[in-house]
Amino acid sequence: MSIVIIIAAILILLFLTIKKVSPFLALLVVSLLVGLAYGLPFGKLMQTIQAGVGNILGSMALILCLGAMQGRMLEKSGAAVVISRYLMKKFGVRHLQWAVLLMGFLVGIPLFYNAGFVILVPFVFTIAASANVPLLYVAIPMAASLSVTHGFLPPHPGPVGLASLFNASLGKTILYGLIVAVPVVCIAGILFGRRFIRTGNKVNFTTVAPEEENLPSASTSILVALLPVLLIALPAALVPVLPDSSVILKVLLALGEPVFAMLLAALSAGYFLGLRKGMTVTEIMGHYGSAIESIALIMMVIAAGGAFKEVLTVTGVAKEVAAFVTGYQFPPLVAGWLVAAAIRIIIGSATVAGLTAAGVLAPLVVATGVSPEWMVLSVGAGSVFCSHVNDTGFWMFKEYFGLTVKETVLSWTIMESIVSVSGLILVLLLSQVL
Repeated sequence: MSIVIIIAAILILLFLTIKKVSPFLALLVVSLLVGLAYGLPFGKLMQTIQAGVGNILGSMALILCLGAMQGRMLEKSGAAVVISRYLMKKFGVRHLQWAVLLMGFLVGIPLFYNAGFVILVPFVFTIAASANVPLLYVAIPMAASLSVTHGFLPPHPGPVGLASLFNASLGKTILYGLIVAVPVVCIAGILFGRRFIRTGNKVNFTTVAPEEENLPSASTSILVALLPVLLIALPAALVPVLPDSSVILKVLLALGEPVFAMLLAALSAGYFLGLRKGMTVTEIMGHYGSAIESIALIMMVIAAGGAFKEVLTVTGVAKEVAAFVTGYQFPPLVAGWLVAAAIRIIIGSATVAGLTAAGVLAPLVVATGVSPEWMVLSVGAGSVFCSHVNDTGFWMFKEYFGLTVKETVLSWTIMESIVSVSGLILVLLLSQVL
């Protein structure tokens, strides 16, 4: 019965998605229908939904808001542009794929996917034109970097939401995510991207990046961009090395507490990229405010995902589905990838796919004792699998680079699938030794 309810819920999500209903409303509606279908009293159902929303927002709202504030300052101050110019200068035309890959990685960590994509597209055109190479040869490494950071690394909404739902350590998630992300982005961005060196049209596109006054230095820009990752991941890496009584470890653990680390990153961005470059406090606060507005809808989608997970838990649907998966002897990490990938293909949204899979499989983490951090990465890998015509990222890539649907499938869709499958393989291998 529970399997039928879950399948029906996913089909309703698909129908609502096709009808362009907001994912926030769609998840709430499906949560209500699942609770009612399972006979949960209406009053209890509403309490469960509110509890699910409150639980997940309580653990990740501040992280997402502060991350958005830091990213907005990197964008508005020109720091993202500085990072891009610096890497191109250092790597040169000969190694331009690596330059674009690092550009996407550094910009992609603090900035949400759409913002990073829009910022980097002009550089992709400029680099391809100046080096006289096919556009996709440069575009694929950029897109792969943004996709990997979006799927695997906090403070992006998907990984943050998954870490909350699985009760995973954010520090370990970032550390493991970085270990997985580096080879994945090289496979999907560099190796796969090389196949386009003799295919596709070269572009006749010239532009000169504006010489904005008072731009921050490259070192400051890169340090501010990486600050939250360094603060949160470093203590997790040093825990096995330093004794528990170490004062250094205690200080690092305090600095690496996710909310505090993100607060320091947001304040550092405001000071070094704003105040020291002539922005007024009013301007900085305006950027911060618009950043929070931009993340509000994403936060509510994640909150609705928390409600869905809570309904599945309280009704017992999630436990029955987890038992079904266990009964068929799927390894938990494989099961997480499969469920997320299936929902991704049906629904289109990576965030919704990951959150829905987490709601279904959360009891599996407790029942099997699998590492919640690796489960986050497994589900995150599944959530980016086989992006096609029901995903906005597919259409962004197609339209910005002037491709046909077939060309987009043969480039973007395959690249996303390589990220997903290679991510799963690395998660399965590395989880055995870390």
